[in-house]
Amino acid sequence: MKVVVAVKRVVDYNVKVRVKSEGTGVDIANVKMSMNPFDEIAVEEAVRLKEAGVATEVIAVSAGVAQAQETLRTALAIGADRAVLIESNEDVQPLAVAKLLKALIDREQPSLVILGKQAIDDDSNQTGQMLAALAGLPQATFASKVTIEGGKATVAREVDGGTETLSLTLPAVVTTDLRLNEPRYVTLPNIMKAKKKPLETLKPEHLGVDVTPRLKTLKVAEPPRRSAGVVVPDIKTLVEKLKTEAKVL
Repeated sequence: MKVVVAVKRVVDYNVKVRVKSEGTGVDIANVKMSMNPFDEIAVEEAVRLKEAGVATEVIAVSAGVAQAQETLRTALAIGADRAVLIESNEDVQPLAVAKLLKALIDREQPSLVILGKQAIDDDSNQTGQMLAALAGLPQATFASKVTIEGGKATVAREVDGGTETLSLTLPAVVTTDLRLNEPRYVTLPNIMKAKKKPLETLKPEHLGVDVTPRLKTLKVAEPPRRSAGVVVPDIKTLVEKLKTEAKVL
């Protein structure tokens, strides 16, 4: 069984994000970039399926600038067998990514596609759903447990009222939630081995996909600073302030 995993290069989650002075976007100059944490969980799950003898090959895929090769090398160090970079200097938006992945799925014919449920930079939470629609595949989002057996995937996912369990006929699309697994620590020997694993580079036009942005960002601004709290002497004063100032009562 072949598994395709999509990964994205994003600003590291430990970095304090700064907005450009002209308000056109986030400043990523000289900023540490890493693999999107949800995608790291997706890679880990795919590698675990291979280690369990369920999957035979894990292919990591990314769409973006040439530097995304570093992110793919991390996926290879975790345990992916080979990688594909669809290189583009455009702002590759969720619909374009879904179309690129659809084209790659047509070429690779995997039994399972695993994606992080969302990227921590744009928080769109769209690519997995769009991909499933374009490819005509069953989908399970926000997976907290995945079991593959008998040509079917059983996926547990958290919903507002508790836990929901879905059964999908393969091939299928699954997006990962935080509780699915704990990604392994990437060791230096595996990082060195990853350098020898195959990494193919394509252009969107090789897959017949137009990645021209459909959405335009008008302005990016930092959230307003929170004002300092006020200490009140008693409950009566608190209630009065909630009524007259906060106007929540």
